[in-house]
Amino acid sequence: MTAGSVREYREAIRGRYLRAGRKEKTKILDEFTQVTGYHQKAAIRLIRIELGGGHRERRGGRRRYDAEVVQALHQIWEASDRLCSKRLKPFLGELARVLRGQGELQISNSVGDALVRMSPATIDRLLRPSPEASRLRRLPSLGRKAPLQHHEAW
Repeated sequence: MTAGSVREYREAIRGRYLRAGRKEKTKILDEFTQVTGYHQKAAIRLIRIELGGGHRERRGGRRRYDAEVVQALHQIWEASDRLCSKRLKPFLGELARVLRGQGELQISNSVGDALVRMSPATIDRLLRPSPEASRLRRLPSLGRKAPLQHHEAW
């Protein structure tokens, strides 16, 4: 079958599949996999995706830390001279308090609480540069360096 005919067939059975019960869905899927040659899981995904683009929802729970928390974390990280997350974690609360006292950091109490609750793994994940930023900072390759040559004077 061509891709176009698979698409047409999918659209013909899609409504029936989405309204069907478990046993009917099994029969419809068996028929679809026999006709198209698709694996059953691939057929399920193909039938269930929306026509407008097939974008799936983001997996996982809701985001726990918003942009304000991430921005405060970046400021504290820079102030600590980019300390690693395992060493930064115990001092996050104290650094936030001191920077707030000095007027360097304007954050609410809820943001401060979120910073204190954050684990080192989460700190690493939130401080990880985006792929776009890391591409901009890459240095050109310098190639292999020539080995040092032995000098008689040494």
